[in-house]
Amino acid sequence: MTEAQIKLKRTESILKELIPEALSTLNDNRLHELTVVEVKCSKGRSDAKVYLDPDFYDEKEKSVLLKQLKKARPIIEDYCMKDQGWFRSPKLAFEFDEHFQKAQRVDELFKKIEKEMGKNDES
Repeated sequence: MTEAQIKLKRTESILKELIPEALSTLNDNRLHELTVVEVKCSKGRSDAKVYLDPDFYDEKEKSVLLKQLKKARPIIEDYCMKDQGWFRSPKLAFEFDEHFQKAQRVDELFKKIEKEMGKNDES
């Protein structure tokens, strides 16, 4: 692992810890309950995608929460910047992590195919 990759991973790890802290300082209680699953920074650490756990929210709630996070983004970035003493913070972009649901759907499809293949073999 190169030094740049180490710095990138360190920044991601720090942001994964700091963002929930920053969310807890906001006035909106709905944002306090959000769980940060993963943070992925761009190569130059100028941008970061923050992946949130979607399990307890429907599509309407997700939309509302993303709008609130977009409004709160400067406050969250400022919190991270001040806490770490950074000159600037990565620009945060929030989205719900749908990878787990997609993987589950693929597994279900494979099981369905396997079941159908078993029926065809019996015929």
